Amino acid sequence: MPSGLAALLDDVATITKVAAASIDDVSAAAAKASTKAAGVVIDDAAVTPQYVTGFTPDRELPIIWRIAKGSLINKLVFILPAALLLSAFLPWLITPILMLGGSYLCFEGAEKVLHKLMPHDETLEQKAAEVMDANHEETMVKGAVRTDFILSTEIMVISLKEVAENYSSIWMQAGALIIVAIGITIAVYGVVGLIVKMDDVGLHMAQRENGFARKFGRGLVKAMPKLLGALTFIGTAAMLWVGGQIIVHGFGAHPDAWVDLDGGLSGWLADAAISGIIGLAIGIVIVGAIKLLPFGNDGH
Repeated sequence: MPSGLAALLDDVATITKVAAASIDDVSAAAAKASTKAAGVVIDDAAVTPQYVTGFTPDRELPIIWRIAKGSLINKLVFILPAALLLSAFLPWLITPILMLGGSYLCFEGAEKVLHKLMPHDETLEQKAAEVMDANHEETMVKGAVRTDFILSTEIMVISLKEVAENYSSIWMQAGALIIVAIGITIAVYGVVGLIVKMDDVGLHMAQRENGFARKFGRGLVKAMPKLLGALTFIGTAAMLWVGGQIIVHGFGAHPDAWVDLDGGLSGWLADAAISGIIGLAIGIVIVGAIKLLPFGNDGH
């Protein structure tokens, strides 16, 4: 009897060690996959704050929380199962789907650029009425979650490609992608929450008695509108860059190879710039095509 119990305990210990090793492998795969997707993660963090501007301070964090929940649902409920199934049975379909999503990002980015460049007669009162509209928050959250879906898809697919190269087990791949999804969502929306609340932090510091803290707080309050404005620009550029890059790479092209550069930072900048220009051109074509449709003037 003792020998049987000892053998059983040995088996349990062995299984525990194997499970621990598997967890370590999954964590390592997830960390490596997250690194591969870092560029899109940065884009995601830059895009999201523009959907939270214009709201009262008490609504900012609840809105970010709603978007973060939508992002996690996107990754775990929709993208993860679909990506695993497509990778296993229809791997050739992943690229066309990504390119379709990239086209949507190009459309979104181009529409924002055209809205900024073309004259429009929207008054301050109209803008205020839009922000105060009861449906405005719902519209912004849905728009943010929709855009997040495209960016999250690329994050998850990039991560899946990295994981699939090292692990053939679908359970290992799923485990790594779950860690990636949760970790990246927390990181992105944690940073977004910190960004949009920095003006409140600055206001609090500006009311303190300490001279340095008060001066720093005032500077922070003054700097935040410029930072949010810069992030709006970066977010729009990121949509065009990522969208254009998905489409260009989908056709098997690499923009950084079109110019005489040695790779590294210069190659990355060339890739981003050329992809962004191509993304803007594609987006403008899509916007124009939609405007020609019978319902084209009823939307944005």
